[in-house]
Amino acid sequence: MIRVAINGYGNLGRGAELALAAAEDMECVVVFTRRDPESVKTLGAPVAHIDQMADWVDRVDVCLNCGGSATDLGTQVPQTLQYFNSVDSFDTHAKIPEYFAQVDAAGRAAGKLGIISSGWDPGIFSMIRALGQAVLPSGMTTTFWGPGVSQGHSDAVRRITGVVAAKQYTVPIAETVSAVKAGREVELTARTMHERKVFVVAADGADREAIEKEIVEMPNYFADYNTTVTFVDADTFQREHAGMPHGGQVIRRGETDAGVAHTINFGLELDANPEFTGAMVVATGRACYRMASRGRTGAATVFDIAIGDLCAESGAELRQHLL
Repeated sequence: MIRVAINGYGNLGRGAELALAAAEDMECVVVFTRRDPESVKTLGAPVAHIDQMADWVDRVDVCLNCGGSATDLGTQVPQTLQYFNSVDSFDTHAKIPEYFAQVDAAGRAAGKLGIISSGWDPGIFSMIRALGQAVLPSGMTTTFWGPGVSQGHSDAVRRITGVVAAKQYTVPIAETVSAVKAGREVELTARTMHERKVFVVAADGADREAIEKEIVEMPNYFADYNTTVTFVDADTFQREHAGMPHGGQVIRRGETDAGVAHTINFGLELDANPEFTGAMVVATGRACYRMASRGRTGAATVFDIAIGDLCAESGAELRQHLL
């Protein structure tokens, strides 16, 4: 059995524990937390404070770091690599090169392997983008996100004065998706590719017009998109917007000869974003353990993983049933 630790127990950490329970070759041996361990209720795994990591060196093969990209992983992962091999889901795309360098230095210094940015995007979508570009080098790749909940955008809305609760959904514009699949010329901008739908529970007496104005004009979040704001009551919000669905698709359109076009289309429809991301992180944990066992240290990404290393099945089983 591959012995796995989870570092951080929010939505993603719980999703990872669920995935580990379904893995026949892996087990969750501990959950690390910054909180009081007594206050953390897992699905069964024991809980320890992060200050106790050193006590688990000989009992953990790989640690799944489930903190946030904005403030957690930059310190969480180098700390973890002192003791264990590591997997994370760092998703700030623009900062991945510098984050890779940071993890690579920490991993090499400790003789450990850290696989970064594993999830569905970055992660599976990254692999499909690379595959499409390799097979159809003369072409263009387009990624659409949604329909689904954007956690960062939802959090930005919840910080507005007078907002009690909020969910923001990113929705691809169907006409643009169809045009890309058909190879038709189409303008690809933030506004033409996606729209944003926001559902808000406002406090009693709050200025709804002011809230809506602040949302639709918010730079870096909503100002560049067609944004619809809908106010709902708390019961409706809980009934209709409690989940965390997401998804999207990667489309590679290219030619192998003049007038001979091909389309690669890969899509995801996720009922629960954190649970799917947790499942991908767990599969990557399996690959991390196997790659580290072969002597790999430093940092790696999904581009460095052989598909067979992600799978619980043996090479012979894969060849017989899936090849």
